Amino acid sequence: MALVKSLSVGNGDMFYIRHNSSNFTIIDCCMGDDLKEAIVEEVKAESAGKEITRFISTHPDEDHILGLAYLDEQITIRNFYCVANQATKDDPSLSFEHYCQLRDSDIAYNVYKGSKRKWMNQSGDGRDSSGINIHWPDVNHESYQAALEDAAAGLAFNNMSLVARYSVAGGATFMWIGDLHTKFMEEIFDSIDLPKTTVVFAPHHGRKSGKIPNSWLEKLDPQIIVIGEAPARHLNYYSGYKIITQNKAGDIILDAVGEKVHIYVSEDGYGTRFDDFDNENMSEYDNYVGSITVETEYTLDG
Repeated sequence: MALVKSLSVGNGDMFYIRHNSSNFTIIDCCMGDDLKEAIVEEVKAESAGKEITRFISTHPDEDHILGLAYLDEQITIRNFYCVANQATKDDPSLSFEHYCQLRDSDIAYNVYKGSKRKWMNQSGDGRDSSGINIHWPDVNHESYQAALEDAAAGLAFNNMSLVARYSVAGGATFMWIGDLHTKFMEEIFDSIDLPKTTVVFAPHHGRKSGKIPNSWLEKLDPQIIVIGEAPARHLNYYSGYKIITQNKAGDIILDAVGEKVHIYVSEDGYGTRFDDFDNENMSEYDNYVGSITVETEYTLDG
């Protein structure tokens, strides 16, 4: 089985994927001093036995890189994926300085729309693909180039975010959109591939400023939208779609087994959601919420 976990880290994002293959992927990092030791121990335990661990940075805002230096110190990041950029900050934090160190090092791989790489999305040398594809950026797009200029000037970083999609062979798909803003997503609509996707993690932690446009939603046709942690007054709740709100759910485990995704949360009070999800009577982890049957065609990724 493949497992995707969205960690409850407060006002920020951090995920990991325990692949069916020999891969383990961390997406973004937000670990305050009160969380970092426990999270790193969990990452170590979950990645034990995996031959390849990669870190994907959607963009270098502090709530997506906090604790990056500590994470690297503890697990030794050997594969750092980010977009090519020259982002600067007037008063750089330790996390941003470490991001730049990794970004400019020989372990960095600059991703872009359609990137091909062992073992991100290509098998080889006896190892399977991880099933991760990059859908954005189109490095030649005018709006993206403007976002890079803003980042280089230290003005804004959200719209330099990459878009990544993970496909489980014969099962679910998951998409991360970083912190892209609604207007930016509308501007790039004609230049990005948006296949039907089972679970979409709402950009900008689910804030209204990052509301996924209807044009995107019609193509993605998600079965679940995960809304991150932010003040409730700033959130968009995607009426008409099944949602999981991390503010109330805490950690979210999405256990992809065959054509099913079984959902668990860390907060006891979140309760079951069998009005929205199926009851498969699962007990692999605590606080089972429900399950869905994947409504997408099988993929060939791993």
